[in-house]
Amino acid sequence: MTRLHRRTFLVGGLAAAGAPLIGATPANALAYPFTLGVASGEPTADGFVLWTRLAPRPLNADGLGGMPNTPVTVEWQVGLDQAFSQLAASGSATAVQTSAHTVHVEVAGLQPDREYWYRFRADGHISQVGRARTAPALGSGSALTMAFASCAHYETGYYTAYRRMAEDRPDLILHLGDYIYEGAAATGRVRTHSPSAEITNLANYRVRHALYKMDVDLQAAHAAAPWLVVWDDHEVENNYANLVRQEGQAPAGDFRARREAAYRAYYEHMPLRSAQAPVRENMQLYRRVNWGGLATFHMLDTRQYRSDQACGDGSQNCPDADAPTRSLTGNAQEQWLLDGMGQKFGTWDILGQQVFFAQRLAADGKRSMDAWDGYTANRKRIQDGWQARGNTSTVVLTGDVHRSWAANLMNNYTTQDKVIGTELVTTSISSDGDGDASHTGVTPTNPHVKFYKNLRGYVRTSITPTRMNVDYRAVDKVSVRDMPVKTVQSYVIEAGNPGLQAP
Repeated sequence: MTRLHRRTFLVGGLAAAGAPLIGATPANALAYPFTLGVASGEPTADGFVLWTRLAPRPLNADGLGGMPNTPVTVEWQVGLDQAFSQLAASGSATAVQTSAHTVHVEVAGLQPDREYWYRFRADGHISQVGRARTAPALGSGSALTMAFASCAHYETGYYTAYRRMAEDRPDLILHLGDYIYEGAAATGRVRTHSPSAEITNLANYRVRHALYKMDVDLQAAHAAAPWLVVWDDHEVENNYANLVRQEGQAPAGDFRARREAAYRAYYEHMPLRSAQAPVRENMQLYRRVNWGGLATFHMLDTRQYRSDQACGDGSQNCPDADAPTRSLTGNAQEQWLLDGMGQKFGTWDILGQQVFFAQRLAADGKRSMDAWDGYTANRKRIQDGWQARGNTSTVVLTGDVHRSWAANLMNNYTTQDKVIGTELVTTSISSDGDGDASHTGVTPTNPHVKFYKNLRGYVRTSITPTRMNVDYRAVDKVSVRDMPVKTVQSYVIEAGNPGLQAP
């Protein structure tokens, strides 16, 4: 008799009750291995990446998920409908212990701009069902619903915002960093980290990723749409820069080896292509994804190649931040970005990146050295570069700061001469806890910054060739499960007319 785990019927409201099953359960079957859910990502006009990991005991301290040291064949199916009554593609992959029995399938040969459904089978068990979609063909595409999020500290709140994002049924989800947090367990929080100590080796990073991926609300968001992911600092260590640790950071140890372990675990747990597979402590994460003729997503990495923060971390009044040799992206990524913005495959150029891009001064004139304000020459070269290439529909997407912000990007922030782009900053999924809606952050010091809100949530966008509708979505509390979501602010960005407009 074929065994169907109860989770097959759940996740993101995607029922699989009518799905035909694939084969029978062996007598010596593993316990249910799809405890971490399923995911898709990296959509193209003819395919996407499918991901899962076999882990019947995902929190085992060795990081191997309770799997034996033997290869396991994992079958996969892509269906034209949720019941899998007609298959568009199918095949098998081999999951091995050296990669923690993770599976990355690069599906190709599908039709552009349409919805698909997918699932896996291993050792007689059927996975949850996920929804994916292909991008439009180059030169086509009339609309895209895209949501983006960041900063999901497991201990400081529940992932209700992920669940609400899944219920919006977007075509695409971007995650802009701090998918996990590396710190030790703390007392008095909503939930508890495992392992309890700060993570520093491969087994620890694998267990921490597994803990986060066991969350059913996060699983729902992954099952609802394909993702594009980039990291920030907490996937490795707080405020690191390239191979430089934050000043005074503990615990001690070989940071190169720690970064190698963290990057490997990150790749193992994300729906990324083999082109992003790490080589020792390095990983090519910046990349470009086209959504037909509508948008080009330039996904940036502002951690791996950056110069160390000037004058230490935090807010400073630091002339060294303006040095022309300082870079957040590194020279190669900067040139790659500007070359890509000159291609103009889509109406919109969307930069998916991590830290605050617009100038943001404190009342005393201090700037954050961990944001683009600490790398002003790098920012100016990029802004000048997209203007020189005639880009008038540039939108920068940002995470990191655990608050919602919206800003006009200025050619000159001192003179406020003209608007050249728009920045949308998502708050956190859960980091910093419930927040306080009474806080104010918009001040005359930064006249180009138009909106601020200290609640947890995400940003939802509806993109067409002529405009981008933007909704800032928030929940009142993350210390309580299953809160409703509300839109706390909306804007319109017009193609060819950069800047925030009232809806």
